[in-house]
Amino acid sequence: MTERQPPVDYIARTRAVYSSLGYPPYRWVANEPLAALARTSKPRSEWRIGLIASGGIYAVGQIAFHHRDDYSYREIARDTPVEDLRTTHFAYDQADARQDPNVVFPLETLRGLAAEGVIGEVGANAYTFMGGIYSASKVRDVLAPALADRLVADAVDVALMVPV
Repeated sequence: MTERQPPVDYIARTRAVYSSLGYPPYRWVANEPLAALARTSKPRSEWRIGLIASGGIYAVGQIAFHHRDDYSYREIARDTPVEDLRTTHFAYDQADARQDPNVVFPLETLRGLAAEGVIGEVGANAYTFMGGIYSASKVRDVLAPALADRLVADAVDVALMVPV
């Protein structure tokens, strides 16, 4: 039996990564006031689910994310084969994500839930970006509104957001 590992202190790890890269100390964002969550009246078996993840996933043929303040995003079609997914990120160990992208980008898992009838369907596209963006204003003013617009265009009922 393997010995249980202590939990990872992500705040300390994030501070250490930023420090080792020569960046100023990481400032955690406090969003005030908190936005109200919306509810859907549809049963889960009819939901169209959108996927947004910050694991730096991109598809073969797309340009990889390239720097800490890269606030661009990639649109990945829902039928993209998992073997065509790649990852690049400066702030986490990507070994597991490279072996199975579903650990940070559960597109295949959602497709399986749709096939089983647990959810209605996956949105036409999933969206991914590289988390750890230092500029909170770029996330608030550029990235988040662009992703929200994409979810509206995809007519999703629920968005699953997967942080890394």
